[in-house]
Amino acid sequence: MEFRPCIDIHNGKVKQIVGSSLRDAGDQASENFVSGQDAPFYARMYQSRGIRGGHIILLNAKDSPYYEETKNQALAALRAYPGGLQVGGGITDANASEFLEAGASAVIVTSFVFRDGRIDYDCLNRLEQAVGKEHLVLDLSCRYRADAEEPGYYIVTDRWQKFTTERVTNELLEKLSSRCSEFLVHAVDVEGKSGGIEKPLAQFLGDWGKIPITYAGGVHSFKDLEEISQLGRNRLNVTIGSALDLFGGPMSYEQVLTYISKCNAEKEKNI
Repeated sequence: MEFRPCIDIHNGKVKQIVGSSLRDAGDQASENFVSGQDAPFYARMYQSRGIRGGHIILLNAKDSPYYEETKNQALAALRAYPGGLQVGGGITDANASEFLEAGASAVIVTSFVFRDGRIDYDCLNRLEQAVGKEHLVLDLSCRYRADAEEPGYYIVTDRWQKFTTERVTNELLEKLSSRCSEFLVHAVDVEGKSGGIEKPLAQFLGDWGKIPITYAGGVHSFKDLEEISQLGRNRLNVTIGSALDLFGGPMSYEQVLTYISKCNAEKEKNI
């Protein structure tokens, strides 16, 4: 298990929001934390500890009046820590190279690939050709639908606002894993609420666990980290947002790094 830090940018500011509250109309979101520091500040902080693979997420739509400000923050953070961070939010085959050239280790994509409710293989092929599998992370962020014909976790797009018809299954993971280097999965229903993780989802992802997967959503205590480690069979990487003291929460950043390092050392000892 690795700690994968985040830099979420909304309206040009580093923020932690309630994921399910995000609305393009009026660029609105329920905020848990708005930082007085810019995105490069956090990038340099993660770089100083040698933490790689964290993600920058642009939370404004391209037609937002705030988009350019948000994008500039993201590009500045990538330049501050070249090769150390991934970036997502409005990525397409046309603009991916700009972010890679700025220093992104990979681009994170949902909406460009999941279009009109389904996987658009033409778009996926174009993206893979543009950046290469090794620089592509597919975002399978999802919400639970009890009212669906087949209840389960369904991928959501457009900043988590639109449901697709794609259910997160073993078959889907197998199909997509040959086209990317990693998956990023936000459990959107608990994202930003610091009320505990989505246990069934964490267990499902850990049981599959064939390529790196980063789980995000609901972590608010070291008990949650323990559950992710156990349910995820120590295969899942983890993001902590609102609960981290860097973003006004109760969990110590330093203690999180120590805890995960200790877990990994114990795992190595038992192999």
